[in-house]
This record gives sequence, structure tokens and C-alpha cells, in this order.
Amino acid sequence: MKEGTFIDQTVAKGVRFFLVALLIITGIAAERIGLVEYLSDPWERDYVLFLVRQHIYLVAVSMALALVTGLAAGIIVSRKRFRKFAGIVMYVIGLGQTIPSLAVLALTMSFLGIGSKPAIVALFIYSTLPIARNTLAGILSVSPAIIDAAKGVGMSPTRILLEVELPNALDVILTGIRIALVINIGTAALGYLIGAGGLGDLIFTGINLMRTELLLAGALPVIILALVGDYLLELLGVIIVPKGIRMAG
Repeated sequence: MKEGTFIDQTVAKGVRFFLVALLIITGIAAERIGLVEYLSDPWERDYVLFLVRQHIYLVAVSMALALVTGLAAGIIVSRKRFRKFAGIVMYVIGLGQTIPSLAVLALTMSFLGIGSKPAIVALFIYSTLPIARNTLAGILSVSPAIIDAAKGVGMSPTRILLEVELPNALDVILTGIRIALVINIGTAALGYLIGAGGLGDLIFTGINLMRTELLLAGALPVIILALVGDYLLELLGVIIVPKGIRMAG
């Protein structure tokens, strides 16, 4: 057996052991603080699932808007005629992330009132920059030699964008989407403060009442959603990103 393979297998076994141990410790802790008892109540369990659905709705809608806007902005400013405006466009898009999340929520609430709409707008503002920035960076990182070769075989600018630039930039773009998604899922918990619901309801109620089981009943699903979302996007990258590009990255 090669030394590298042996080390990889040892690391994999160590990671699995750590995860199993962490799962056991988490289970014991959940039992002791009353989380298991809390979730064993059918009404409370249904309420948690209801809040999870609210949370996913806020994330899904705001991420869809951020994807459309971020990809469009990144692609447009990557074109030669608009490239000189890239710095200004990215600065404007990034303004939202320079403002604290609570302030962004307050600003959107002042225009849209309370509920899910201002929360979606605030999450959209926070999620757009990583997507737009990585789209621009990914397209600009494509080798000019590849683009010249595509021009040499008579490909139109649109075909070059769709068949050459975007496929080669896909790995970088997906990284931006993963960053945006994790930020979005975590920030969505603050939507509770403006009446948007979501898992922040349990988190802030647990803090206010000093009930650890409520706090964890809200925080753990947020963590799980972030990990699952990140993993699914990583898996999507393995499926759709050309193997040669992944290996080069």
C-alpha cells in the first residue's frame, strides 16, 4: 500500500471517529438540557418544522434574486465596453455589506414595513456581492489564449461567453454562490426581529427567556441548513464543472 493512500485512509478514519464522537456528545448534551424532551412534544416539533419552512422560504427567494442580479452584473461588467465600470458597480453592490445587518433590516423595514418582504430585500442585498464579484473574477481569469482560439474558429461573442468563458469560470462562480448561501442562511435568523419569522424566533425567544433548549432548537437547524446547502453546492460543482477545470483548480 502506498504511503499516501495509507495516510488518507488514516485521516478518513480519524474524521469518521471524530464525527461519531461529536454526534454522541451532542446527543448526551441535548438530552441533559431538555432539547430531546422539547422536540418530543408533537406540537413543538411541528412548530419547529414550520419555522424551518419559513426560514427556507426567506433564503430561497432572496438567493434567487441575488443569483439573477449577481450573475447579470458580473457578466455585464466583464465585457470590454463596460469593464471600466467594474469597480464602481462592485462598490455599489458591496455598499450593503458595509452596513451592519440590523441597520439594513431597519432601513428596509422603514420602506416596506414588517414581514417577509423587507427581510427578503435585506438578505438579497447581503447575498449579491459574493456572486457578482466571483462571476467577474472567474470570467476575467479565463486565459486569453482560449478566447483567441474560440475567436479563431469563428465563434460569436455570445457563444464564447456561454461555451467558453462561463464553463471555465464555473468553479469560481459556484464558490461565490456557496459563500452567499451560508451568509444568507445565518443572516435570515435576524428576520424574526422585523416579523419575518424563521428560526430566529426560537433563537431570540430562547435568549430572552434564558431557555437553552429553545435556543438550540433554533440554532441547530440553522447550522444544519448551512452545512447541507454548502455540501449540495459542492456536489453540484463536482457534477457540472468540467473535470479538467476542477483538477486545474
